[in-house]
Amino acid sequence: MNSDVTNILEAIESGDQQAAEQLLPIVYQELRRLAASRMTREKAGHTLQPTALVHEAFMRLVGGTDRQKWSGREHFFAAAAESMRRILIESARRRNAEKRGGGMVRADLGENDAAVCPQDDETLLALNEALIKLQDHDARLAKLVELRYFTGMTIDETAAVLGVSSRTVKRNWTYARAWLRNQMDGE
Repeated sequence: MNSDVTNILEAIESGDQQAAEQLLPIVYQELRRLAASRMTREKAGHTLQPTALVHEAFMRLVGGTDRQKWSGREHFFAAAAESMRRILIESARRRNAEKRGGGMVRADLGENDAAVCPQDDETLLALNEALIKLQDHDARLAKLVELRYFTGMTIDETAAVLGVSSRTVKRNWTYARAWLRNQMDGE
C-alpha cells in the first residue's frame, strides 16, 4: 500500500487529474481515524465533524491548483496533520471572533494524551500561537506536536512518519510539551 500511495502522489504531482480520485479511497480510512481521534476531544456541539475535517484537509492537499511535491506517504500524512491543524484553528478563530475576552485556561499536554484538545477556543488559539513560536525555535518539534496533538498519532506512528526512533519521539515530546506549557503560562 505504501508504494501505491507514493505512485499516486507522483501521478498527482505530474498533473494526472484522475490520480486524486484514486488516492482518496486508499488514504481515507487512515485520515478518518486521525480526524476522529482528534475530534473526540472537541467540546460538545462542535459543528465540524471528522468526515468534514478529512474532506476539507484532503481538498487542501490535492484539490487546489498548486501542485504539491510529495516525497512519499509519510510526507503526505505529515501535511495532512498540518492541514487538519489549520482547519481547526480557522474554525476556532471564526467561533471566537464574536466573543473576545480573557479567561485563558492552561492546557496540559499529557504524556499519553496525544489528542487532548483544549475545551475552549481561547486556549486552542493560545496553543496555536505557542506552536508558531515553537516552529521558529525548532521546526522538527513543531511537526512532532502537530502529529501527536492534532492528529492523535501514537509514539510509534509519529516515529515512522518523522523517520526517527520511538525513544527520540518520547524525549522530544516531553521537551515540546514543557516548552509549550512555558510559553502558554507566560502569556
